[in-house]
Amino acid sequence: MKKFLFFILLSFFTIGITQAQDYKYIGVSKCKMCHNKPAKGEQYLLWTKGPHAHALRTLTTDRAKEIGSKLNIFNPVTSPACIKCHSTFGQVDEKEISSLRLDEAVSCESCHGPGSAYKGASVMKNQDLALDRGMILPTEDVCRKCHNSNSPTFTGFNYEEALEKISHKDPTLH
Repeated sequence: MKKFLFFILLSFFTIGITQAQDYKYIGVSKCKMCHNKPAKGEQYLLWTKGPHAHALRTLTTDRAKEIGSKLNIFNPVTSPACIKCHSTFGQVDEKEISSLRLDEAVSCESCHGPGSAYKGASVMKNQDLALDRGMILPTEDVCRKCHNSNSPTFTGFNYEEALEKISHKDPTLH
């Protein structure tokens, strides 16, 4: 009986540790491996053509420099205040930085969460399991973390219109 109770306690402890794991960012190149195929909807290709893939580039413009100057920001491209919304890089803790490239801008994991635990095909085929392993289904609240009045260029945000512009559904799941 003691062995059985020990086994049960050990099982709960192990499950608790597994559930409490920190998810790691893996970078867009890992997402691209599966999400660039025509049969799956070419999400990577759609991302490269959309505004999120180029969000960091907007920080290099004269307008961004002018706005930054007014906010006492010398270089918007390296400012945490700017890159937190213009790059996944701005969301990552220092020990994870090596897994990302600054030039990825607003990549998959900015909206869908760090992919280390849900990146596998067997997990991705089961949405509940993927969600359990850290995947996020972006909602309006997720988008409004950046698309809000804290941005010095904010002019309003229509979630439905914005969603249509970045749509990248997987036809095998819908």
